[in-house]
Amino acid sequence: MVSRRDMASLLGAGTLAGALSPIGSAQAQTAPAGENTFQRIRRTKKLRIAGIVGTEPYYKKDIASGEWSGFCVSMAQDLAKVMDAEVEIAETTWGNSVLDLQANKIDIMFGLSPTPSRALTVEFTRPIMLNTFTIIAKPGFEPKTWADLNKPEVRVAVDIGSTHDLFARRTLPNATLLALKTPDDAMLSVQSNRADCVIQVAMLSLVTVKKNPKVGKIIVPTPASAQPTCAGVRSEPDPRFRTFVDNWLEYNRGLGAMKGWITSSLELVGVKSEDIPAEITF
Repeated sequence: MVSRRDMASLLGAGTLAGALSPIGSAQAQTAPAGENTFQRIRRTKKLRIAGIVGTEPYYKKDIASGEWSGFCVSMAQDLAKVMDAEVEIAETTWGNSVLDLQANKIDIMFGLSPTPSRALTVEFTRPIMLNTFTIIAKPGFEPKTWADLNKPEVRVAVDIGSTHDLFARRTLPNATLLALKTPDDAMLSVQSNRADCVIQVAMLSLVTVKKNPKVGKIIVPTPASAQPTCAGVRSEPDPRFRTFVDNWLEYNRGLGAMKGWITSSLELVGVKSEDIPAEITF
């Protein structure tokens, strides 16, 4: 028979063990078995996204305050609001964002191009927008069509492994291609006259030329060509989250909110509506 004193000691020891053991708290925080992304966001009230420094107008981080803004952040904030959640931003890179999705570090990655290689490991929403392919041409170089660029004597710079690179290899097989490590390297090759032009999608070329007008002129070669920009989500047996995001995208596109987020983000880096060539639409 256990005495009152012994019982108190046992209860005290049990209480202390429970306070020290991480098991109790871990169990309280552990996700229910089979929980999908949609359910986790609704349970935790957190929408985890990626943020990439220096990729305005997609993502912009204020170094002093740590606050994030930009096109992708505006979309995330609205999506979180309708899901009754708050946005959590994990700093990453374009290259690592797909790995972050796979590792369950983030729930969604805005601003991804749905390349076949990426689609092997993650899933994509319906397009957020169509991003027109443009060139930034050095002064005095003014091609009108992609055929004008598809010649051995034309030197075209791209950042290696990017959608610009893939597009150039498919569209300009006869041009002299300079595949360089970073977008900055590709741009510098034009400034140093090692290339005649650089290929960039419109969202980037508008910012590049606004920051440095002397770098060259934006040209939209014909026929106009564009790539879809989507959001990437984790591949799951239950597609509830992806379906919800698709519906949210369609709803906001119908309201005109998407265009508003794009133009507002461009204004963050000084690009106004009158700076956008008539041939470029989002």
